[in-house]
Amino acid sequence: MSDNPNLLTRQQIAARAAQDMEDGWLVNLGIGMPTMIPAFIPPERDVMFHSENGAIGCGPPPADNERDQDLVNAGKEYITMIPGGAFVHHTDSFAVARGGRLDCAVLGAFQVAANGDLCNWRLPTQKSGSVGGAMDIAAGSKRVFAMMTHTARDGAAKIVTERTYPLTAMQVVTKIYTDMAVISVTDDGLILDEIAPGLAAEQVQAVTDAPLIMDNVGEIAIAA
Repeated sequence: MSDNPNLLTRQQIAARAAQDMEDGWLVNLGIGMPTMIPAFIPPERDVMFHSENGAIGCGPPPADNERDQDLVNAGKEYITMIPGGAFVHHTDSFAVARGGRLDCAVLGAFQVAANGDLCNWRLPTQKSGSVGGAMDIAAGSKRVFAMMTHTARDGAAKIVTERTYPLTAMQVVTKIYTDMAVISVTDDGLILDEIAPGLAAEQVQAVTDAPLIMDNVGEIAIAA
């Protein structure tokens, strides 16, 4: 499926996830694709983005000629800060995460199970790794959104019935955004909410290990 022209780009996945960032939320952004979300938040929407290195109020990425060496996120990417943003001690930053103050965390994932298990810190082929702050953030957030490609590079399913990768946090993922679909994780199972334009629901199911509920599937709106 990697050569399918109907797959969403990374920017389109981020734009779609940005649509679900609600006014007044405090949102942690994991390293990688999630950090693209602030660029797609409308100016009138009040969303505060949190980076675990102590930046609260991350804005869209700066222009190349406006980069500040002191303004970086946890992934060492250049950021801007919105009015009212703040820098806090690393300990205080994790107090936010562990204290249940995050309305949402948007994290990358290697694998998500049908029950919401999140695996995002080490592939089984890797001999070592570090879970870092992902465990605390995933466990402490009120909701967790996973952003990822729908399949691995070898075509293997990343949305599975039961996890086989090293666990980050149990039963935490509430929504999944991929280059093929938007999927809700519920007690009744995985609900296929939306699919990329040009794809059929059956194509998404064919590369998803877990069964999908496909009662009312919409199409992801792609901005012109």
